[in-house]
Amino acid sequence: MDLRAHDRRGGAGADEARVLTPGERDVPTGAAALAKGLYLLDVIGEAPAPPRFRDLQVATGLPKGTLARMLNTLLTFRLIRHEESDNTYRLGHRLFELAHRVWESFDLRGAGAPALDRLAEETRETAALCSIDNGEVLYIDQRSRGGPYGFRIEIGRRAPLHCTAGGKALLAFVQPHEQRALVDRLKLERFTETTITEEEALAADLALTRARGYAVSQEEHVAGVASVAAPIFDHTGRAVAAIGVFGPSSRLTRERLHTTGRDLMAAARQISGNVGATQMNISPAPRSARPVDPNVQCVLPWGAHLAEGPYWSAGEQRLYWVDILAPSVNRFDPATGNNEEVTLPRLVSAVLGRRGGGLVALTQEGLEAFDFASGRLTRLADPEADIPDNRFNDGKCDRQGRLWAGTMRLDASRASGALYAISPDLSWQRQESGLTVANGLDWSPDGRSFYFVDSAHGRIYAYDFDAAAGTLANRRVFAEIDKAAGRPDGLAVDAEGFVWCAIWDGWCLHRYAPDGRLAGEVWLPVPRPTSLAFGGLDFKTLFITSARIRLPSRVLAEAPFSGGLFTLPVDVPGLPAAEFGG
Repeated sequence: MDLRAHDRRGGAGADEARVLTPGERDVPTGAAALAKGLYLLDVIGEAPAPPRFRDLQVATGLPKGTLARMLNTLLTFRLIRHEESDNTYRLGHRLFELAHRVWESFDLRGAGAPALDRLAEETRETAALCSIDNGEVLYIDQRSRGGPYGFRIEIGRRAPLHCTAGGKALLAFVQPHEQRALVDRLKLERFTETTITEEEALAADLALTRARGYAVSQEEHVAGVASVAAPIFDHTGRAVAAIGVFGPSSRLTRERLHTTGRDLMAAARQISGNVGATQMNISPAPRSARPVDPNVQCVLPWGAHLAEGPYWSAGEQRLYWVDILAPSVNRFDPATGNNEEVTLPRLVSAVLGRRGGGLVALTQEGLEAFDFASGRLTRLADPEADIPDNRFNDGKCDRQGRLWAGTMRLDASRASGALYAISPDLSWQRQESGLTVANGLDWSPDGRSFYFVDSAHGRIYAYDFDAAAGTLANRRVFAEIDKAAGRPDGLAVDAEGFVWCAIWDGWCLHRYAPDGRLAGEVWLPVPRPTSLAFGGLDFKTLFITSARIRLPSRVLAEAPFSGGLFTLPVDVPGLPAAEFGG
């Protein structure tokens, strides 16, 4: 009997895996039929799309009659279900019922023990597990390798939610109504000079935590002690605990906290995976064997968490860019190499010029006027004021002065994003919905085509653009990037109508011809380029932003300039950036 291996690929950057056939497993004598049934269940669960009967025949090589009997048996036990509308097979609800039983008897301490041991050994600090109990953090297990100068946590100790890394990691990922109820009960008591005591500042910090995936506390609860923590999710996506590392702030510096935070996210996902939740790989694909383009230069080794939104001001001959997770707005002078940074109180994803002078910024609160000299923000319009879990991402202006920008969920966990066009009079129109990671956008030189990225699906879309009406039509796939090669991120169109796109986790840029054909690749020394913009006196310098968010330490050792700003001289110039007419 031919039981064929069924290949699959995971999400962006995920490792390849395949379902082992019964013949490749060590199956006990007399259990061959059971093994075949479980194998069939695996094939259905791992299929990239719900399979039909014929798909299962091809994948398994089972005879038609045998396959039919096995499917009927799995249906009887509700382990699978048959969808009559498209004649496909899917996992059954009984599996979810059993999963709940697993979590009811789940030993969190047992599942987390190996990760705690490893983290304590690797960091030489204290690693701990905690959960929320009666509105406080409750520490339920710990390991310490910090020596006599470490920071020890007693099992059973309680601590406040608002100023501990574990508490903020859990607060950030609960449902909005649960978060509201917990925050309403908090006293926001001050423990040190850096304790957050204002509700608005706490909300901003929780949004930042959710966007980057882990929380930090720099001497907010205990003077001289720093900590970082990441949430552990159950099979339903609910944050049930947090795993953290604690130690003296003299050793756990800001840079080390963020490096450790990325490792904690991997550990948290491994703990969840140990009891059935899906493991997610947060590492990029390996560096290509192709050499880095020798013309690519790191002009600003800044180490930003998530540098984005490059905007070239032709009048100032400066490049504005943001670090979404600092959060900050930066202004870079390529002539001197000087970079000015303005830290903001909330997430910021892009800055753009304004007709008549000044800037506008896309922030967690929508579109705001922004004064770089003072750092002052003034709210203008917020199309998603009623969606607190969303934030704006990339944005650009059309030549009529409208600002086009997409939104996404803070943790990119759901397709709750949309694309908006905001007019100079601050009225707005929703142009698209159901987006997961709304990203790069730009127009063809003649203004008749609009390009837009939804990174989660690996696609660059093209639309017909009506400049007078400000409307889109005839959406089609312009280009699609295979999951194993990375994800499309920010983009920019040159004067010949070729589309340049940063490939997140791909270590490269792509250049597409107007017909969607891949016309060239530029290999970079960093895995996560995020966006690009044409600048310089002749617009023949391509500025490239990059990120170091969620990159484990081994990748950062290979790509130390991650989070830096790069340039690439090009033969075909770009076009001046349009400004907001409001």
